[in-house]
Order: sequence, then structure tokens, then C-alpha cells
Amino acid sequence: MRQPTRLERRIDGAAHRLLAGAPTSGVRSVLVEVGVFVLKQAWACVFGASLLVVIVAARLWYPDDAALARNDFLTIAAVVIQIAMLATRLETGRELWVIVLFHVTGTVMELFKTDVGSWMYEVEGVLRIGGVPLFSGFMYAAVGSYMVRVYRLFDLGFTRYPKRWLTAIVAAAIYANFFTHHWIWDFRWVLLVAVVLLWARTVMYARVWRAVIRMPLLAAFGGVAVFIYLAENIGTWAGAWMYPDQLDGWQPVSITKLVSWFLLMIISVVLVAWVYPPRPPTAREQEISREQVDSV
Repeated sequence: MRQPTRLERRIDGAAHRLLAGAPTSGVRSVLVEVGVFVLKQAWACVFGASLLVVIVAARLWYPDDAALARNDFLTIAAVVIQIAMLATRLETGRELWVIVLFHVTGTVMELFKTDVGSWMYEVEGVLRIGGVPLFSGFMYAAVGSYMVRVYRLFDLGFTRYPKRWLTAIVAAAIYANFFTHHWIWDFRWVLLVAVVLLWARTVMYARVWRAVIRMPLLAAFGGVAVFIYLAENIGTWAGAWMYPDQLDGWQPVSITKLVSWFLLMIISVVLVAWVYPPRPPTAREQEISREQVDSV
């Protein structure tokens, strides 16, 4: 079982004391479970949400004539958030490695994609590599932070999870296709079919409070992809980066980007699986899930 950090153990203890008298059935019980689910999701998103708040605040209030370029300010703010996550033990050293890997793989993709004109950043500041400000890598790190935290907070279990070497091959092919489709045929639809075939039978078990949610893993992938797509719309509105069709004025990001984010989720899941190897649900978790279904 994945162990919570020291701060999370304290919060978990306080939550247990607060919810000790919560009803075990009826509408109030359901509302408690929904409330805990939302709070856990918010807690898992703390890095990404903090970074998004800073990006929006910089768009609304950062002075145009400031001596420090806005992109440099965003980079410094992202570093401060990451340091705070470690200092407060919201992330462990073990988790930091996978987050750094997200950062590196994301930055490499950013360098390539901006070079071929897929999207662009304002050319300002000194904390950048070419046309890519360094804060961009932290946006990928935010996805990594969410993945490792949600894995731990909900103590995820899986049935019929595919072989990890197979998932690694598919993830590598997806990452390569983000680059190669500029020169050869785009294989994303073939890769999408491969993902569906590989994970179609996988069921995820997530412990909330007393309840255990059971859902197809592909549905969870899709839900997170939608969430990231919404955050991307906020980020582009705030001017953190722009797509070519947004140069003459902001408009919603193309809905086709949902496929890209869904495929990126696969890379994310595979990376996290090397830190937290997927485990099967316990017999008790499966029993609770069956009891919930029978009671409906």
C-alpha cells in the first residue's frame, strides 16, 4: 500500500475524527462520499491549480512595464511552488523523480512543437530555452504531480491491468508520434485503437471514504483528459501560450486536442506505474464495491 506523507497523515487523522459520526446510509451518506471525493481531487490538483492561479493572476494584474518579464515571473513562481510542495512534504523524494521525468519529456516536446509552429509563447524574458520559457515544463510536471498524488490518495487498485512492458511500448509509440507525424503519416488513431484494446478490460477501484468507486480505467483516462483540456483553455486565454488560430483573438482550443490529451494520459500512467506498480484491489475493496452495486 502506498504510504501518505506526514502532512497527509495529519489531515487524514483530522478527517477521520470529523467524519467519525457520519451516517452510513441514505442521502447524507452519499453527500459525504461526494464531498470527500471532491476534496481529495482538489488536494491531488494542488500543484496544477496553484500554477494555473498564478498564470491567470499574471494575465490580469502583472504590470506590462515590470522589470521582470512575465514569463520569468511565472518560472520563478513555478519553482517556488515546487519547493513548497517538497518542504511541506506534499510530495516525496520518490515522487519527485517521476515529476522531473514529466518535466524533461514535456520540455523536449515543447522545444520541438514550438520550432515547427504547433503553438508559440511570447518571446520575452531570459529564463527560457530558445522560444520556450522554462515554466512550460512545470505544466507537464503538474500533470505528473496530480497522477502520483491521486494514485496515493485514492489507494488505486486495478483488475486485469495489462503487462507493463506492453504499456511501455504503446507509450513510447505515442510519444514518438507526437514528433514523427510532422513528416510521416499520423498514427494517432491506430494508437488510440491500441490503447482501447490494451486497457479495455481494466477496471479501476478507488477508495473514497467508506465507499469504493469501480469504473473502467479508460473512462478515468477520458475524464482526466477533459479536465486538462479545460485547464488548457484557461491557460491559452491567460496568454501563457497560443495556438496559430488564436493569434487574431482568443477562441476555444480545438476539441480535437482531447485526443492528444487522452494519449498523453497514457504516457503519464505508464510513467507513474514505474513508481507505483499497479496492484489488484483487496478482497475487502471488491466486497464493498459489490455491496454498493447491490444496494442501488
